[in-house]
Amino acid sequence: MKRLTLLSLVTLFSTVTLAAPETYTIDENHTLPRFSYNHFGYSTQLSRFDKASGKIIIDRQAKTGAVEVTIDTTSVNTGSSLFNEHIRGEDFLDTAKYPTATFISNIFQFNGDQLVSVDGTLTLKGITKPVILTVTSFHCMPHPILKKDACGANATTVVKRTEFNMGKYAPNVSDEVTLTIPVEATKE
Repeated sequence: MKRLTLLSLVTLFSTVTLAAPETYTIDENHTLPRFSYNHFGYSTQLSRFDKASGKIIIDRQAKTGAVEVTIDTTSVNTGSSLFNEHIRGEDFLDTAKYPTATFISNIFQFNGDQLVSVDGTLTLKGITKPVILTVTSFHCMPHPILKKDACGANATTVVKRTEFNMGKYAPNVSDEVTLTIPVEATKE
């Protein structure tokens, strides 16, 4: 009887897929974080960063993960070279002193099998604050061109400029800034 039970357990464990974390490298060509804000009540302005990098580790069965995204703040792209310099200045990003911003997390929240949020910290202009990125889409599949597994997501949060020492012109230029990170990453 013991032999039958041991054999049954071995068979059971050999058919169960054990959860394993997978590491993905962020695709810098398809990960362009952007930010939007209200400009004097006239319009919503949209700008982006042209350079971002990082890693994502995810275990979809265990529903756990970690992420680190580094944004090159000197790559800010407002659509105007003059305004780019203004945003890079001391009153805003101060890229001479703080050339990068980072988002770091090891808390992934799932609803069933769907990733719905990532809790972490955003460091911007040398100031670190907790933020929750709401994941509005999440999809993994084999990449049709690269022939590797890949995952993609869109995540968003709202931060206050004043909390990161960038409050010039607030509240006329909105203190609230929506940060959106569209991310694609390929499995290592």
